[in-house]
Amino acid sequence: MTERVSAPETSGVRGSGGDLVVMGPPGVGKGTQAKALAQESGWIQLSTGEVFRDHIRRQTELGRRVKTYLDQGAYVPDDVTVDLVRDRLRSIPSSTRVLFDGFPRTVAQAEALDRLLAEMGRRVAGVVILEAPRDELYARLSSRAMAEQRADDTPEVIANRLDVYDEQTRPVISYYEDRGLVKRVNGVGRREDITARLREALES
Repeated sequence: MTERVSAPETSGVRGSGGDLVVMGPPGVGKGTQAKALAQESGWIQLSTGEVFRDHIRRQTELGRRVKTYLDQGAYVPDDVTVDLVRDRLRSIPSSTRVLFDGFPRTVAQAEALDRLLAEMGRRVAGVVILEAPRDELYARLSSRAMAEQRADDTPEVIANRLDVYDEQTRPVISYYEDRGLVKRVNGVGRREDITARLREALES
């Protein structure tokens, strides 16, 4: 049995001095919103998706390994993802707050993140969940696949990505809800309206 690492509980994020996790299903726009929040606040956006894509573009050994999972709509193994996050965090000053985008995606990753942040004198101060109906998400992902000519984003892969989120990532929400860290935000509508809702959630 994995032992959970205790962390100070907090119901807000702004002024709490901790890091923030932005979560949500594929296609909900969490990357776009995380980027907007990071730019506005001066935080560092740590996107595992960007880290993965960088390795794939450079055709590193890790990138080739990661691509096999992403092409199937599956998650990259926890140990690989956590190692990448650890390396990235080491380059960020402890006084700079981090906005985690796309991580953690499993309870095991959330527990590993707690341990990792504790080692570095950091903590998760809040978790924002962007939400949207499944049919809306499927339509967005299908449209993006066509616009970006992603031949690997077939209907089957898109559906699997949404199923994997339901099976593996939704339990992470419960993990953080138990500590009173979660804020839920409607992810449907104009981009600027969603950003305003996120800002309101952080300030409440």
